[in-house]
Amino acid sequence: MAIAGSVRSRRISRSTRRIGERAMNFSAVFFYLFSAVMLGSAFMVIASRNPVHSVLFLILTFVNAAGLFVLAGAEFLALILIVVYVGAVAVLFLFVVMMLDVDFAELRQGFLQYLPAGVIVGLIFLVELLLVVGAWVAGPGIANAVKAPIPPVAQVTNTQAIGRVLYTTYVHYFELAGIVLLVAMIGAIVLTLQHRKNVQRQNISAQNARSKKTALEIRKVRPGQGI
Repeated sequence: MAIAGSVRSRRISRSTRRIGERAMNFSAVFFYLFSAVMLGSAFMVIASRNPVHSVLFLILTFVNAAGLFVLAGAEFLALILIVVYVGAVAVLFLFVVMMLDVDFAELRQGFLQYLPAGVIVGLIFLVELLLVVGAWVAGPGIANAVKAPIPPVAQVTNTQAIGRVLYTTYVHYFELAGIVLLVAMIGAIVLTLQHRKNVQRQNISAQNARSKKTALEIRKVRPGQGI
């Protein structure tokens, strides 16, 4: 009986190992698939001549990045990437590009003029990135640098854990990021606001300072005659 029980336990352990190896191979195949498609679509975003095609490739890039987040166990980030970036930002880019009559041939006329400066700036950024990546070292005590204890996965969901960290430990950085975005939005509105001469604009101070003399004009109209 003991021998039969040991044989059964060995068979069960072998079957569980096979299932685990199949699951690992399955996730690895999808990881490389999502990564390859994401890199290819990201390259086509900048290589495509048609701006509409570039936006569509950008949407494909976001979808594959969301797939990688799901494989990593960050389903909340994947959902945010699909809902916010694909469902709002990328679709907004697509509608703006399709609705605006932009002459891209005219925009590309001065491309060669600024090409040397762009190459120099790109090389500087490349050298900085290589220096950062080459000097990057993982600290041995980085696991002990976490201030708050990490709750187990069975008790706290992914969304709840992100909310705790974002709105408790890093709440000040979150608010500063909101202020930076607000300033950027106001700056974009101010820079793109154009005052035209033939367009009537609202003057709130003049409207509040109106009186009966300036707002009403009484005229006596004779019978059979117009104003």
